[in-house]
Amino acid sequence: MIRKIVRIDAEKCDGCGMCVPACAEGAIKIVGGKAVLAADNLCDGLGACLGECPQDAIEIIEREADEFDEAAVARQLGNETVSRLSRDPQVSGHGRHDSHHGGCPGSRPITLTTRGKYGEAQTPRQTSRLRQWPVQLRLAPKTAPYFQDADLLICADCVPFAYADFHKDFLEGKVVLVGCPKLDDNSYNREKLTELFRTSAIRSVTVLRMEVPCCGGIVTAAKEALVASGKDIPFKETTITLSGEKFE
Repeated sequence: MIRKIVRIDAEKCDGCGMCVPACAEGAIKIVGGKAVLAADNLCDGLGACLGECPQDAIEIIEREADEFDEAAVARQLGNETVSRLSRDPQVSGHGRHDSHHGGCPGSRPITLTTRGKYGEAQTPRQTSRLRQWPVQLRLAPKTAPYFQDADLLICADCVPFAYADFHKDFLEGKVVLVGCPKLDDNSYNREKLTELFRTSAIRSVTVLRMEVPCCGGIVTAAKEALVASGKDIPFKETTITLSGEKFE
């Protein structure tokens, strides 16, 4: 059938990933550093993603395409967010979610089972490893002295809530910047990190993100800033699952 559908210009696309969380149907994904349409039947052709592309690489066209399929969308969103969680016994309902809730896969409600009270095994109270203030990426001044010769931790702001040993395993000895790739202006974050990398003698960069798709924006911003800065700084990415595990 002939209908309206998204077209992504690969030459304009820089792979920033900002269009991915903007698509409520999960029809867009990043492949080989470029945004692509995962399948015709996942795109409703309404164009909610249009205003999210800083490169103006997305448009709505009319062409021969498979009919929009809500059942396929439900399967796609389930595959993206709960394919691994469905095998995780710490997620209630074995990763099932309510298909009536729309929006970004990372915003879908999932109830996690209780994993016990923190400290119930007579664990001594831990002390904070925080070394500087402020911690918000938007608020921290680029010229702050604590950035010099620092091991920088760029962290999605949900991570410390999901990962119980955040201070001990990740924050120890590091300067931290916290942001939300879903709610923040990723273009601003990218520009600020670029200047920070250029002007400070950063020794290493570690990015902590959640497993939800929209959280990839903070990784993209950091990687693009590193390239734009012209610096060769060791870079590491770690993902935290909704059940509080980490994988690299």
